[in-house]
Amino acid sequence: MIRPTVLRSMAEARCELERIGADPAGIVRMLPKLEMLPILVPKLRAAAANILKQELLSLGGDAAVARGTVSCSIETTDVLLIATRKQLQELCDKLAQQPFGLAALAEQLGELLATLTRPLSPWKLADRELTLQRPLIMGILNVTPDSFSDGGRFTTVEAALEHALQMADQGADIIDIGAESTRPGAPLITPQEELRRLLPVVERLAGRLSIPISIDTWKAPVADATLASGAEIINDISGLTFDPHLAEVTAQHRAGLVLMHTRGTPATMQHDTGYDDLMGDIADFLQTSIRTALDAGNRREQLVLDPGIGFGKDVSGNLEIVRRLGELAGFGLPLLVGSSRKGFIGTVLGREKPQDRLFGTAATVALAVAQGAHILRVHDVQAMRDVADMVHRILSPTDF
Repeated sequence: MIRPTVLRSMAEARCELERIGADPAGIVRMLPKLEMLPILVPKLRAAAANILKQELLSLGGDAAVARGTVSCSIETTDVLLIATRKQLQELCDKLAQQPFGLAALAEQLGELLATLTRPLSPWKLADRELTLQRPLIMGILNVTPDSFSDGGRFTTVEAALEHALQMADQGADIIDIGAESTRPGAPLITPQEELRRLLPVVERLAGRLSIPISIDTWKAPVADATLASGAEIINDISGLTFDPHLAEVTAQHRAGLVLMHTRGTPATMQHDTGYDDLMGDIADFLQTSIRTALDAGNRREQLVLDPGIGFGKDVSGNLEIVRRLGELAGFGLPLLVGSSRKGFIGTVLGREKPQDRLFGTAATVALAVAQGAHILRVHDVQAMRDVADMVHRILSPTDF
C-alpha cells in the first residue's frame, strides 16, 4: 500500500533515504529538494513582489501576494514564498542583480537559510556553557508572597533552599529565582525589597548547587547584586525595555540573558492583547532587544529568546505561540518557553486552580519541544523532565 511519508526534519529525511539505499551522493542532492520551507517577506514593494513571484515560478515554486500586486494598485504587500530549500537557494542567485531592493533581500534570505542549517551554539555563561543537545529544564523558585501558582510557599530561606535542591535532584538544569510577582495585575516592588528576598537565598544556594542560578528580574541593581553573589543568568521579562541599564550589567558580568517579549507592565499587560500579526510583532520586538543587548557589549552566545506566553496575550495568542514557535528559529538563538500552569491552560481545560494544570502544561511542553524549544521553564520539574526527554527521543532519528 502506498502511503504519505512524514519527514519532520532533514535528519529524518536522511534516515529514510538511507533506509531506501539511495546513493550517498544522491542523498546530498535530494535532501534540499525534500524540505518545503515557507518564508514570509513582510511589506515588500509591489513591483519587487511581482519580480519575486515570477522568478520563483520559473524555479517551480510560487509566491502568495495581496490582490492588487500585479497591477501595482497597492504600494506594498506581504509575500509568502512557497518553495523548497533548493529553490530558495537558487532564488538568491537570481535576485542578486535585481532592482527594488531585491539584491539586499537575496542576501537576507541567504543568511536565513544558512542560520536554519547551522547547529545551535551552546548557551555561554561567564564560567561555563550549557549544551543544547537535549531540552533544558528551568525549575521555578518563587520567593514571593503573591505569585499566581505557589506564592508564599517558599518565602523562608530554608524552604527555598530545600525546594531548589529538590528540583536539582529531579533533573532541573537551571534554577530560576523570582522575588517579584509578574502575574497579570501584580504591583511593582522596590529593588531594595526584591534584594531583601533574593540575596539570602542566592548566597546559600550558590555554594550548594552544581547547576546555574537564574534571577527573574528586570532591574539593573538587582541583577548586579545577585550576579555578584553567585547567580549566572538574568531572566528579563521586559526584553530590556523597562531598565535601560540592565544590558550593561549583564555585559559586565558576562551573564546569560533571557530576552522576553511583553506588551506593557504586569499591571497593564492584559489591557491590550490584540495583534494583527502576533508572531511578526514578537519577532520585531525581540530583534530590537537583541540589538540593544549587543550594543551594550553582550555576546550573541549569551542570549536566549522567550516569546512571552501569558504576557500581553489572550488565550488564542498563547496557543498560537506554542503552535508557531518554530517561526523564531531564524534568529539562530535558543528558545525558552514558560507555559507552566498559566491561565490559558486553565481556561481551555476548565481548571481553575494552577496546581490542577499538570497535564495541560505537559501538552504545551511536549508541543513546544516539537516546535524547537530548547529550555522549558516549569514548576513540576520531574514530570516535565520526563515529557521533554521523551519528545526529544521521539524526534531524534537515532537508535536508543
